[in-house]
Formats: sequence, C-alpha cells, structure tokens
Amino acid sequence: MSSIVILLSIVGTVLVGAVSPGPSFVLVSHTAIIRSRQAGLAAALGMGIGGAVFALLALAGLNALLMRVEWAYLLFKLLGGAYLAYLGVRIWRGASLPLPPERGEGKKRGEGAWRSFFLGAATQLSNPKTALVYGSIFAAFLPASPEAWLFTALPLAVFLIEAGWYAVVALVFSAERPRAAYGRAKHVVDRIAGAVLVGLGIRLILDAVRLRPV
Repeated sequence: MSSIVILLSIVGTVLVGAVSPGPSFVLVSHTAIIRSRQAGLAAALGMGIGGAVFALLALAGLNALLMRVEWAYLLFKLLGGAYLAYLGVRIWRGASLPLPPERGEGKKRGEGAWRSFFLGAATQLSNPKTALVYGSIFAAFLPASPEAWLFTALPLAVFLIEAGWYAVVALVFSAERPRAAYGRAKHVVDRIAGAVLVGLGIRLILDAVRLRPV
C-alpha cells in the first residue's frame, strides 16, 4: 500500500469520527449561537489544534504509554470528565438567561475569540480516548517503517479535518435562522446540551473509578 493511499485511508477514518456528534459538536454549536460566528470559528480552530496535538502525541506513542501506565490514563480521564461536567453545569445554569444580542466590535470581541479558542482546545484535549483512537487508527494503517513525511502530513491532516468540520458547524449555527430558532427554545436546548456534557463527564469519571488499580 502506497503512502498516499495510507494517508487517504487515515483521513477518511478520522473524518468519519470527527463528524460524529459529541462534546466538541455541542461546544462549537453553542458557542457560535450564544457568542458570535467569530467565536464559533475560534472554537473550531481550537478543536483543530487540540486534534493535531493528540495526533502528534499518538505518533509519539502516547497511546502506548497511557495503556501501560494505568494511573496516568485514569487521572487523565478523571480530569477530562470533571472538565466536561463543569462545562455542562455552566450551560445548564445559563439556560434561563435570555439570548444576548450580537456582540460589539473591537478589543472585547477579540478577547472573546481567544477565550473561545482556548475553550475549544481544552474541550478537545479533555478526552484521553481521542489519543487512543488516533493511536489505534495509525497503528491499523501505518507500516512498521512509514515514510518520514507522514509524520508531518498526519497531524496537519487531522488539524484540517477537525478545524474544517467544526468551522462548518460554526457557520451553520451562527446563521440568522438557526440562531432565531435557538432563541425561541433556548431554555430547553441549553438544558439538553448541559445534561449531555454532564453525562459524558460523569461517564468518564465512572470509567476511571471502575478501572482504577486495585
């Protein structure tokens, strides 16, 4: 199998995983609606950076390390679960607040974009299973001695997939009609989104507790 075919196979597999709904989708869509299109795109960029970091770490063997050093993997899951639960509680608590108007320009808007960027990156990095998934995909497709250029191409491809997909999500959900529809059902949608994130966070925590070393 040529290196080009290997790269395309990995890209296709990662793309399928990226478009599957999860906490990243909830965060980007919520950010785009509540804050602004710019904030949603910044969160999408953060998702891309977080995905590229995990891809680099997977290539470096982080997935093997996490599987061997059980306490590190469990700690990672506990912290990631607590972070997702925290985000979910924040969204739930804001469900009763009215939808804010479009944000202003200037320094405040720029600060909001940076905050959304870091929030997106942190959300992506909060799930250690992502590193294991990338590691599994790479192990399934990469030969024992892959060409050197793949070690640069793969993180870049993951970044483009993650950032590109969530940029589409941000553009769709920041449009006028979706935002207006959300405004009419904000209290319900926010509670559902918050509950989803809290549920995912608790699931990570319970997994860590269940798998803790005896």
